[in-house]
Amino acid sequence: MESYAPKFTFAGGEVAGNAQRFATFDEAYKSARARFAVWTMPTGFVVERTTDPVNYRYDDDAGDVSLHLRTIGEDRVR
Repeated sequence: MESYAPKFTFAGGEVAGNAQRFATFDEAYKSARARFAVWTMPTGFVVERTTDPVNYRYDDDAGDVSLHLRTIGEDRVR
């Protein structure tokens, strides 16, 4: 299964991201665009296809939504 990773570009050509992975390019793009709009250090953003498992989805109203939901007293990830 493939996933999509939002990545940010910085001065000097550095490209960096985090552990967020989305099921679609569109979700990853919207997430990166929303974060890029409020950050001051990145100079741009890209989305890379990965083989990492999907762990986030993007909601137009709520933004990034983790798929790893935990409830009190529960040690496992759903």
